[in-house]
Amino acid sequence: MSKIIDARGFSCPQPVLMTLDEIRSGEVTELEVLVDTDTSKENVSRAAVSQGWTIIKVREEGDGYAVVIKKD
Repeated sequence: MSKIIDARGFSCPQPVLMTLDEIRSGEVTELEVLVDTDTSKENVSRAAVSQGWTIIKVREEGDGYAVVIKKD
């Protein structure tokens, strides 16, 4: 199952916490996290990898980024 988390407008650590909540829920195997800063992009990516997830792609999305992660 896939889900989109819109964390634009939130400053760290909120995007990371939102991502980790979804990862830990066990309900999804793929997430697309929308963020609007380089810091949030890097921190969400690092948090996902630390939980055993893989970064599928990072693309520019409007004024920010979409980080697509998948459970291994």
